[in-house]
Amino acid sequence: MTAQAALDLIFRNALLRSSAAPVDIGVKSGRIAAIGPKLGCETVEVDLGGHLTLPGFVDTHIHLDKACLLGRCGHDHGSLSEAIHAVAGMKKDFTVEDVYARGAKVLERAIVHGTTRMRTHVEIDPRIGLRGFEAVKALQRDYAWAIDLELCVFPQEGLTNDPGAEVLLIQALRDGGEVIGGCPYMDADPNAHLARIFDLAEEFDVDVDLHLDFDLDPSWWHLDEVCRQTERRNYQRRVAVGHATKLSALPPERMKAATAQLAKAGVAVTVLPATDLYLMGREAPCNAPRGLTLAHKLAGDGVVCSIATNNVLNPFTPFGDASLLRMANFYANVAHASVSDFDTCLDLVTELPARLMNLGDYGIKVGNPADLIVLDTKDGRFAIGELPDVLMGFKGGRQTFARQRPTLFSPKS
Repeated sequence: MTAQAALDLIFRNALLRSSAAPVDIGVKSGRIAAIGPKLGCETVEVDLGGHLTLPGFVDTHIHLDKACLLGRCGHDHGSLSEAIHAVAGMKKDFTVEDVYARGAKVLERAIVHGTTRMRTHVEIDPRIGLRGFEAVKALQRDYAWAIDLELCVFPQEGLTNDPGAEVLLIQALRDGGEVIGGCPYMDADPNAHLARIFDLAEEFDVDVDLHLDFDLDPSWWHLDEVCRQTERRNYQRRVAVGHATKLSALPPERMKAATAQLAKAGVAVTVLPATDLYLMGREAPCNAPRGLTLAHKLAGDGVVCSIATNNVLNPFTPFGDASLLRMANFYANVAHASVSDFDTCLDLVTELPARLMNLGDYGIKVGNPADLIVLDTKDGRFAIGELPDVLMGFKGGRQTFARQRPTLFSPKS
């Protein structure tokens, strides 16, 4: 048994993705102080039973401010423009209390499904004002005991064509916005939209996360301009694009060139399977295109990628439980991922989104926060395939949730 200086807590028998056999994790003052076999110290112990232990899932793209709207919108829309119109018609009546309540519902589901880091996109425009932003800031504060929530402020309905949006966007950046987003396909002047977003990113020294190229027509796109702006401003590894469904429609040679362009510019890609599959290809009379960009293939060619939730129970995505493990399994099914790709699919909701968000303290490493989740499997290779329950979670060494295993009642018992 390896002797250690005083520890506050030891997790016994934790199976890490990097370890062939279970190890112990020692915690001091909320941070990981030691990792090794049979740590020796008289302190509080939690036996993890050889179960797979991860640093938590990382959701890079979710909209807490417009979640859980199905009960009030009375719609059965299928297109992107109809979804945007439906939410735009409702959000002028959103209150801080309303956004908070709906966001909290989804945030709590995400926590018990093992998400420990999250970037939420928050709409800023003259219709919603800063009410959604104030609500999500309150969520950030009130749930800090369980999850690190990062706020990406963005103009959903355009910028140059929406008077008053930029003033509100600047106010949000001054008051706690940590990332700036954009939606150039909703703007009358997409390139001017992008230029202004990058201007503000530089002014406030924040990263950029854009909604981009969200259709299946590869004859035009804004990706070239995003890469150009990224390189011109030396913003490599600080820019991400979400959706990018046009990439799924490219022939192999163009896809090869686009992949090289993304890797060279250091632009990351977030794929949003539930929304992308729901909205893309709906007009096809048969053999509908999937509209799903293959994140695991991009990752294999040097592009930082993630899989994320996007929307939950609203006109953009009338499904969802904020489970990133379920989303990764869903993605793997639709993307024809091979068993040999399962590790990468798990990376797409853990290590890779942490890189996308530039999280320097993510991972089960000495010195990092003791943020852990425990999955009901003893073989990390099968986490994607078997969809095990997330049994418990810890933030800074403090337990944040537990899930009881189901009990079977056999007639013989």
